[in-house]
Amino acid sequence: MTFDLNNLLRENIKKLVPYSSARDEFKGEASTFLDANENSFGSPLTKWYNRYPDPLQIKVKEKLASIKGVPIENIFLGNGSDECIDVLMRAFCEPGVDNILICPPTYGMYQVSANINDVNIKKVPLTPAFQLNMPAIEEAIDDNTKIIFLCSPNNPTGNSLDRDDIEVILNNYSGIVVIDEAYINFSRFRSFTQELADYPNLVILQTLSKAWGLAALRVGMAFASQEIIQVMNKIKPPYNINQASQELTLQALEEVGQVNDMIREIVAQRDILAKDLLTIPSVQKIYPSDANFLLVQVTNPKAMYNYLLEKGIVVRDRSSVELCAGCLRITVGTPAENVSVVNAIKNWKPVS
Repeated sequence: MTFDLNNLLRENIKKLVPYSSARDEFKGEASTFLDANENSFGSPLTKWYNRYPDPLQIKVKEKLASIKGVPIENIFLGNGSDECIDVLMRAFCEPGVDNILICPPTYGMYQVSANINDVNIKKVPLTPAFQLNMPAIEEAIDDNTKIIFLCSPNNPTGNSLDRDDIEVILNNYSGIVVIDEAYINFSRFRSFTQELADYPNLVILQTLSKAWGLAALRVGMAFASQEIIQVMNKIKPPYNINQASQELTLQALEEVGQVNDMIREIVAQRDILAKDLLTIPSVQKIYPSDANFLLVQVTNPKAMYNYLLEKGIVVRDRSSVELCAGCLRITVGTPAENVSVVNAIKNWKPVS
């Protein structure tokens, strides 16, 4: 099926002349900056926080390119992955006309962002095995379906979606396919980032919030064709990643070895946590996970959730989410935190 980016774009986005900031017009070094109406005397924090940050985060992208094996022209950085999701909808979905397709249970921000942008939502639930319902997806797609969002590994179920199914969609759907890989570092499956050249309609989302442990910095990544990245840069706010986040991200990206060690430890702790939880009578089932959390089916999720809160332990009650009846989502913590939650659940006495 032919992919035509220009045919997907909203008309107002095609005509949009992006805001040109001072730092867009001048790139390089100078001794005196008097172009951006900054405070030339400095700031209470440091001399350099009085200047606007690089609007395209080139140094961060250069470092990411060397780690991910993706050229900087194929990288977009957002204020968290949520900004990437929002920018994609604003680029491709005509409010009140177009629709996106999601496969619940899945990450909730796809629906929230669609609602904010007045974009219709088609829902094709996963199968009971938490895999894509391919015949139903094919039937649901219409001429106004602009984006399909696939979360793999999926949140909140934790499993990876079948790669062959994803490739079938990429090869046969003429709209944008977004694969959200927020948890890919904890998975045994490889990222789709190396497939970018094969699929012009592919957008991959990743984040520094999970494996890299930088949730407070709010740095999300989108990998896509140069044409799609150019559209996203056209729409984003001029300085969407602040200077402090850029600096701290660069520091963290020097520590790939430490991050890999953390990933290995989290995966090991995930297996230990699952094994320990399964010894508890009130735990009925633990679903396979390729993420840094477990979806755990228990006898009385709401009562157990409130009990854990009383013990100072916060988990996520997912029992009202489609296909997740009876389930809590438990993030893999430190060894001590994992022991704490296991012991607390062991001591829980369900009310008869």
